[in-house]
Amino acid sequence: MMALRFVPTRLNDMSAPLLRRRHAITASVAGLALPMVAQGQPRPFTRIAFGSCADQTRPQPVWDAVLGYRPDLFLFLGDNVYADYATSAADTSSFHAAYDTAQKIEGYARLRREVPHLAVWDDHDYGQNDGGVGYALKDESKSIFLDFWKAPADDPRRAREGVHDARVFGQAGQRVQVILLDVRWSKSPWRLTDERNAPGKERYLPDDDPAKAILGEAQWAWLAEQLRVPADLRVIGSGIQIVADGHGWERWGNFPRERQKLYDTIRETGANGVVLISGDRHLGALYRETSGTPYPLLEATSSGLNKFFPNPREAGPNRLGGVYGAPNFGTIDIDWWEGKVTLAIRDEAGQAVRRAEVRLSDLKPA
Repeated sequence: MMALRFVPTRLNDMSAPLLRRRHAITASVAGLALPMVAQGQPRPFTRIAFGSCADQTRPQPVWDAVLGYRPDLFLFLGDNVYADYATSAADTSSFHAAYDTAQKIEGYARLRREVPHLAVWDDHDYGQNDGGVGYALKDESKSIFLDFWKAPADDPRRAREGVHDARVFGQAGQRVQVILLDVRWSKSPWRLTDERNAPGKERYLPDDDPAKAILGEAQWAWLAEQLRVPADLRVIGSGIQIVADGHGWERWGNFPRERQKLYDTIRETGANGVVLISGDRHLGALYRETSGTPYPLLEATSSGLNKFFPNPREAGPNRLGGVYGAPNFGTIDIDWWEGKVTLAIRDEAGQAVRRAEVRLSDLKPA
């Protein structure tokens, strides 16, 4: 049985002394600055923050709390800008306008200056609401995306279809792998609902068509290769929710064969230490799934940084606690010495409002 604990909010969560804060040096790991201690030895990653859904036309005060958390790494999970406001799909001018506005937001810009970060897109920075394989400007979108996130000319994403990415941080025994999936480039059209806005059927219905895809063959092969890379904790990020059920919005469960293939790929590669993070939904929540999985999988959904539904409703059969309908960001705290990982959703002041813990020893295929 998995040792999982759903922990109530701690009001003094952000008040603990922030010791061990880093002297950063530039290291040759994809241009990211790795945390170091005074003796010059790499300090293990212990704090990762993540978020999604940052509307560049609205205030973004949440960045003060994100920076106050002092993450070793921040993960942008998509909808990092909203480029498709004016039309049903973005064009190159709307991409440039959205990114130009975003880079002038002080908190956003400060995080990009001061905190190592990685980014993947979702539909609104891909260029089309709920879009996928058929979006006509995806090559142009990718080029603009990679330029904004300062990907070097030889970045492998510039030569492949999609913006999926993977990096490894730390030394053996305290090694963190981050895998960011591109759930737009190859995604097939969703099956439309037969009862719009009905609970559980709001926009889309599950579709068991074996021809329907989320990742595409090339990304599936790439993912299997990444999951064989040695790591002690693996953070898999997806723009849309993976294990969440009970709603009719975008989610992996709308293509159940693709979701099961993800679970099976984790199992078949023997990948230990997987936790899942996602965005998109304009709410914060934690989930746990055991059906069809190689071991119980925990997912933290953080959405959005400034886009949110104040009264979200969701059946949430595999949700831990309630949804959170206010601006939020997510965090992963790693206690290597206790062998414990804590996933949390934090409010605009940085306080943890939802929290769950899992032991690394329980994140292993049977």
